[in-house]
Amino acid sequence: MTRVAFIGLGNMGGGMAANQAKAQRQVMAYDLSRVALDRAAAHGCSVVESVAEAVRDAEVVITMLPAGPHVRQVYAEQVFPNAPKSALLIDCSTIDVESARAVAAQAREQGFRFADAPVSGGTAAADAGTLAFMVGCDEADFAGVEEALKPMSRVTVRAGDHGAGQAAKICNNMVLGISMIGVCEALALAEKLGLAPEKFFEISSQSSGQCWSLTTYCPWPGPVPTAPSNRNYEGGFATAMMLKDLKLAQEAAARSGAAAPLGASAEGLYALFDRMGYGGKDFSAILELFRGRAHAP
Repeated sequence: MTRVAFIGLGNMGGGMAANQAKAQRQVMAYDLSRVALDRAAAHGCSVVESVAEAVRDAEVVITMLPAGPHVRQVYAEQVFPNAPKSALLIDCSTIDVESARAVAAQAREQGFRFADAPVSGGTAAADAGTLAFMVGCDEADFAGVEEALKPMSRVTVRAGDHGAGQAAKICNNMVLGISMIGVCEALALAEKLGLAPEKFFEISSQSSGQCWSLTTYCPWPGPVPTAPSNRNYEGGFATAMMLKDLKLAQEAAARSGAAAPLGASAEGLYALFDRMGYGGKDFSAILELFRGRAHAP
């Protein structure tokens, strides 16, 4: 049985670890939250009291952490000193490219194999085991990474060398954030013009306006029953997390000299929505801003 250490059991990591256990892997799970640990135990994971305990004797180490500084600290202080050199290290957090490359360099220096493998698909896909993984790693390590991620994955793509997974993720989510704003603006305009939003969905979903933000994740309740819009925008991908990813994209654009004006505009709108108190709502709730129904607490 493959022994997997899973560090970080939040909204995404909890479902991901559960799917590793469902695949009959021995999952040693750790999180700072006792509630998260109890949930992991209920899904077949073995909970432990520290990162060091989780990674000891692990064949695969998977981390799902909030930001670059957390990833750097956890690997430097707890994973590298305690995991066996044979372990395959995979960070699924969404972080800055520089942090991913720095941790990869440290891993190589210490004799570890490492991959950055951020995900796309949200909490529903994390729970269902249908995430898309964008991987940055040495080409020789990709087959092992793909096998390690298989219980959680719908598709796993090697984007390139270390850091390329993070680059792909922030670029992809910039597209997502921008396209959702476009869909929300159009739905709000359709409503103002007296066109039923459901009818607009029917037309646009079969026309040139068709996109994932409309047809898979429709921000208007009704047309897509599985979308968070039908649950008062609870669950899904939080506005605060979208804002984090757009900030990473803008930081990367500034460092590389790339022009990303629509990304900057999207960041500003989500920042406003977050400041109004909607950071915990799914990012598609920004529709309410354009409808004039969002108000600061």
